[in-house]
Amino acid sequence: MNIIEPRVLKGFRDFPPSAEIERRGLIENIEASFRSFGFAPIDTPALEYAEILLGKGGGETEKQVYRFTDNGGRDVALRFDLTVPFARFIAARRSEITLPFKRYHIAKVWRGENTQRGRYREFTQCDVDIVGSNSPASDFEILLVMRDTLKAIGAGDVTIHINHRGLFNRFLATLGLLDKSVDILRLVDKSAKIGRDAVVERLAGIAGGKAEKILQFIEAKGDFEEVLARLTGLSGGPSPESGRLAALRAYMLQHAAASGAAGGADAFTLDPSITRGLDYYTGIVYETFLNDMPEIGSICSGGRYDNLASLYSKENISGVGTSIGLDRLIAALEALGRLEQRVSYARIAVACLKEADAGAYQAIAGRFRDAGLACEVFFAEEKLAKQYMTAEKKGVQWLIIPPLDNPLRGNLTLRNLAARENSEPLSIEEAAARLKAVLEA
Repeated sequence: MNIIEPRVLKGFRDFPPSAEIERRGLIENIEASFRSFGFAPIDTPALEYAEILLGKGGGETEKQVYRFTDNGGRDVALRFDLTVPFARFIAARRSEITLPFKRYHIAKVWRGENTQRGRYREFTQCDVDIVGSNSPASDFEILLVMRDTLKAIGAGDVTIHINHRGLFNRFLATLGLLDKSVDILRLVDKSAKIGRDAVVERLAGIAGGKAEKILQFIEAKGDFEEVLARLTGLSGGPSPESGRLAALRAYMLQHAAASGAAGGADAFTLDPSITRGLDYYTGIVYETFLNDMPEIGSICSGGRYDNLASLYSKENISGVGTSIGLDRLIAALEALGRLEQRVSYARIAVACLKEADAGAYQAIAGRFRDAGLACEVFFAEEKLAKQYMTAEKKGVQWLIIPPLDNPLRGNLTLRNLAARENSEPLSIEEAAARLKAVLEA
């Protein structure tokens, strides 16, 4: 008999209980933050018709899509992000949706790209979007969701880098390079990865003698107001795009003053080198960096995509959103020692003294579950010393030892595995109350 080697594809991973419990706990906290802003969950299929995903994906992402012909001869692909399927969702269900519509979606996506620290070919994104509002106030809410969610999960202080794709295009138009904007935007988006020298060389090949002026634009420095003034001048003067950035800045300052958060507006910086590589972004774009670990790269990014849904519908629906890269975020939190360590959901277990009493043991565990305590039951009739060892390996903190003769009559012993101490005999109600007080203290 030939044994198949139990391999996992490069860029894909298994998650054992300890890792998956940490991930789920983090996702629960992220969801709680999203919901606190009024976002509702949705889900979409992992597999879509290829034309749905590739109609507006563009750029390097299109080359990374997992695409194939299925058994029915259909041209299909795995979703590479959650935004494009969301646009299809909106177009298909427009009659059911009240605008503005605020959704969040946490799910896996797939890209056949080179793997690196915190970046895999199968990974999880945590998206929030607002569609049906073109107000800069909706842009600002997304910025707050990004900042507050990362704060809520213990990521520490962050800096959110903001730019406006439309303002960059307006600037390129003054140089007569608007027809080359896609190539230039993608190149600038790679600047942090390939370095300034490579950007200069490649810009010269695209923009000729105007490469230096482009560098002056993307390298503008100073505080938010100073950079905005510089970009406004380089792009030909005041415009709707510069006005939107000014409105966002006013919201930042107003919010910081009203909430008493001294320096709260400093979490946002105007960075003209941020462009985002996907073609569907049309307005505000942003990337978020952990102040304590900027070298890991952006862990939360997004922007405005006013024309995305028009690929599937004649109605023009404005949208703005952001996405947290869960895997990169976890890598950063682990490196910083800020990922909550969890070993087991069930910190209580019922020992097995006699397999014939399995029904009674489950009834005891059910009483603890009714009290709001996760509780599992051991199945094998083994010596208590061995069950102690099993419980400790599983991360169980308390082992409930029922009486041998009649488990349901009470007289339970609580074994504190860490202290290696047993309680006095307790009724089921007394034992549940004691553990609830200890574990919820």
